[in-house]
Amino acid sequence: MSAVPYSPDDFDRAILAILQRDNTTPQREIAEAVHLSAPAVQRRIKRLQEAGIIRANVAVLDQCRLGRPLTIMVEVRVASEQPHRVAPFRRRVQEDPAVQQCYAITGDADFLLILTAASMEEYEAISARLFGNDDNIERFRTAVALSTLKRGLGVPL
Repeated sequence: MSAVPYSPDDFDRAILAILQRDNTTPQREIAEAVHLSAPAVQRRIKRLQEAGIIRANVAVLDQCRLGRPLTIMVEVRVASEQPHRVAPFRRRVQEDPAVQQCYAITGDADFLLILTAASMEEYEAISARLFGNDDNIERFRTAVALSTLKRGLGVPL
């Protein structure tokens, strides 16, 4: 879906705030909360989706209840940032289901990955898949979360 130019107004921001909390909120409830008609809310949501502002409607799962209690941050430094040298790593990261997020970053490392794992043994297998046998990976440094203070992808509106 290609994004169409669209600049959200105060009504859109109010709708987005509700959807960020619970995207299953019925449109009639959203309409009441933002003082618009349900069809107007439906049109606005459609425009926000077409503009690429709403990228996905997903369920947020509890990784601990699903047997994946570990959250692991990994800083990765590559030897070369040339596109053809990092392409295999980028592909592995995008395809690996244990990688929840990955950022190209500034500083001492080139990438920061957020992973989930069931155990340290599983993390060893994940790290072997992602970093092993890649001569462009100069080093990677791992930090394991001891507890979660905040987790979310909400955008301030």
